[in-house]
Amino acid sequence: MIFDKGNKVAAQQDSSERDRLARERTSLANERTFLSYVRTSIMLFATGATLVKLFPSSYLYIALGVVLVGFSSFALIAGVFRYRRMKRRI
Repeated sequence: MIFDKGNKVAAQQDSSERDRLARERTSLANERTFLSYVRTSIMLFATGATLVKLFPSSYLYIALGVVLVGFSSFALIAGVFRYRRMKRRI
């Protein structure tokens, strides 16, 4: 297909606009993924704290609660590292 000069410029502008929008969608997806890590971390922390407070005399539930709180910290740290790595790649 042969383009005249006007159509070629319009096609390049349309392509650059699509690329910009694709980068924006990718950036927003990265932020949503980070927020899901944060949400998971909060949920794990709340569950662990609830187990410790609800069953103070049961060592099994206290141990499980402490493990869940530890996993919440891990999830948050993993989310931060993944977010930063993907942001650099974008």
